Amino acid sequence: MRQARWAAAAVLTAGSVVLAYNLWPAGDGGSPGSRTPAGTRAAPSTSPVTGPPRTIPAVRAFTAASGPGWKPREGARVVVDDDSLADEGRLVAQELGMSYAGKKGAGDAEDGDLRLETGGGQGGNPEAYRLTVRDGRAVIDGPTDAGVFLGTRTLKQLAAAGGAPEGEIRDEPAKPKRGLMLDIARKFYSADWIEDRIREIADLKYNEFGLHFSDDQGFRIESSGHPEVVSERHLTKAEVRRIVDLARSLHVRIVPEIDSPGHLGAVLEAHPDLQLYNANGRPAAGAIDISKPASGRIVDELIQEYSEVLPGTEWHLGADEYLALMAEDPEASYPNLATAAREKYGPDGTVEDLTTEWLNDRAATVKKLDRTPRAWNDGFFDGGAVAPAKDIQVAYWTGKEIGAREPVEFLEAGRQVINYNDEYLYYVLGEPQTFVYPTGRRIYEEWTPLVVRGSTPVPERYDGQILGGSFAVWGDRPNAQTQEQVAAGLRMPLRATAQKLWDRRDPALDWTEFQQLAERLG
Repeated sequence: MRQARWAAAAVLTAGSVVLAYNLWPAGDGGSPGSRTPAGTRAAPSTSPVTGPPRTIPAVRAFTAASGPGWKPREGARVVVDDDSLADEGRLVAQELGMSYAGKKGAGDAEDGDLRLETGGGQGGNPEAYRLTVRDGRAVIDGPTDAGVFLGTRTLKQLAAAGGAPEGEIRDEPAKPKRGLMLDIARKFYSADWIEDRIREIADLKYNEFGLHFSDDQGFRIESSGHPEVVSERHLTKAEVRRIVDLARSLHVRIVPEIDSPGHLGAVLEAHPDLQLYNANGRPAAGAIDISKPASGRIVDELIQEYSEVLPGTEWHLGADEYLALMAEDPEASYPNLATAAREKYGPDGTVEDLTTEWLNDRAATVKKLDRTPRAWNDGFFDGGAVAPAKDIQVAYWTGKEIGAREPVEFLEAGRQVINYNDEYLYYVLGEPQTFVYPTGRRIYEEWTPLVVRGSTPVPERYDGQILGGSFAVWGDRPNAQTQEQVAAGLRMPLRATAQKLWDRRDPALDWTEFQQLAERLG
């Protein structure tokens, strides 16, 4: 039997009744395929706001108090305690149909104000916030501007549903990495569509947007250093700057991915001299010859160029499905790689060693650019002459590859893991192989960040090493769905994933209630 929706305790204090609610999951909203409207004004009403707050993701704790609650109204002010919150203040003022009045002292308060403040004592989580509704005013405070911004996302949803109830919300995410990854290499998406998805996930309190823009089928961002690798349909650097600026304003980090040493077909089409061939002289599709110094140079040059185009703190190195390592006998199938490995590591050197060195070299490149590297789990190998660098985070996506290591092996070794579980979080266009389109219901009812592979969770003791998770959209059969169909298909899975990354406890609402909430919120 599912848990009660909330636990409430009534306490009489100085003539008022205070109800403390410990809340866990609820529902969401967002319009597929079209731009998010700038304003989210609640209909004018004099009726009080009642009941616990219902948002997606659900707030973690709410203490109710007696009073009418708070609703945005035209002409009411958004004020800040510091000019560093000006962007957040202007945005929420526009969304709620209020006026932005800038920096004001705490004593300069007016009825109907929304006040944003930083530096509040919210513990150690930089994304924590507190939303207080009292005496006709609302205050959002947190230790950082990111936390305050997340508080405005809660208020935006509450306003859409009629207003914020009197009392205090205290909220923070369970996981620091909450992402959506998009493959624009195999299926091209317009800049406008990408911006819509960034707005959508920001309202759901995601903070990462992965951009897989290079693969066998295409290279999709303009390049000044290597224009020869760029596909005909691509994003211009001006469009990318616009996307980056939007993401930054919404506290969403862009995580770029140039997958290597496999999945480089678009680059190799322009550089056939770097193509890997097997012992029979046949090309290994998408695989670059890692024994050639020029191979490492061109990938590093691309990483360096796009680290400026796509600034941030993380970088995805890919490292999955290198065909040389998918052969039954890599050394026999790719003798030039075997020779290079033996020359570097002695008679026992292997193609795995050479591939791990490639991963470490690319990781060193991104670390020099002050980026934290991550790589797909099937790019890590154990027991050879070369070990993967300890600080490369594991993007765990599958256990279906031959010889795929269990998540616990990485966790026992002390590695940090990001959950991309392809059983629940992979939206693969055309449903090739064994993939089926994920449903929000299955994620909502079965998945948690501890479910890294398949449907079985890893032990609770590893929770702190699982940094979060990411939903992923792959374009294996790019014409299977239009952009609009993809947006519609993602709607409820994104909302369910947002809930489980924010708070992995059992949701208070059942799936039907969650869907109904999503519809109410838009």
